This record gives sequence, C-alpha cells and structure tokens, in this order.
Amino acid sequence: MKLKIYIEEVYKELVQKVSWPSWSELQSSAIVVMIASTIIALVIFLMDMGFKNMMDFIYNMLH
Repeated sequence: MKLKIYIEEVYKELVQKVSWPSWSELQSSAIVVMIASTIIALVIFLMDMGFKNMMDFIYNMLH
C-alpha cells in the first residue's frame, strides 16, 4: 500500500511540479557544457605538456 502511494506521489511530482526545460534551452545548455568541457580539457592538456617539458628539462640537466 505504501509503495503504491509513493509511486503515485512521485509520478504527480514529476508531471505537475517539476519544470522541464524546453528543447531549445536543453540544446543551448548542452552547447555551453561542451564548450566549457573542451576549454577545461585544453587547459589541462597544456598544463600537462608544460610540466612534462619542465620535468624533461630538469632530468636532462641531472644526467
């Protein structure tokens, strides 16, 4: 009995109380996330290459 009430309340909340984004809002949000992810990945890649070059330089000086 409690499970049935729970499922009914969940359904009612999802259908009536939750505000779902429109298709255009969803697309624009997805584009923002993709651009931000690409920029962050690029920054991390550049930092990684910089540290690699710095460590290679230090190791070459020691040997």
